[in-house]
Amino acid sequence: MAEHVIDAKNKKVGRLASEIAGILQGKNSPRYNPRLEGEDTVVVKNAKGLVLTGRKADMKIYYRHAGQLGHLKENKFADVFKKKPAWVLRHAVRLMLPKNKLAAKRLKRLVIEN
Repeated sequence: MAEHVIDAKNKKVGRLASEIAGILQGKNSPRYNPRLEGEDTVVVKNAKGLVLTGRKADMKIYYRHAGQLGHLKENKFADVFKKKPAWVLRHAVRLMLPKNKLAAKRLKRLVIEN
C-alpha cells in the first residue's frame, strides 16, 4: 500500500486525471488484477494550479439535469474551477475510472488539497 503525492501545478487536467485513474486501479502494481480495487492512495496538492490547453477554459461546459422538462443546467469550466478546483479534477478522474462497483471505493482513496 503506497501513497503517491502529486503536485498539480501547471499540469493539464486530462493527463493528470488519466495518470491518477491508473494508479487508483492499481495498474502500476505488479499484483494488478482488474477485479480488485487496488491499494494505492493518491494525494494531489495545488489543485488550483491545473491548466487547460487552447480555448477549453472558455468553451468547456458541465451539464446537469434536474429531471423536469427544460431543467438542463449549464456551468462553464471557468466558473466551476474558480469555486471548486478539486471538484473538476475529481470529476475528470471519476469519468476515467471503469463504471462498476469498485469506482466509489477507488475514488475514496483520492485526496485533493487546494
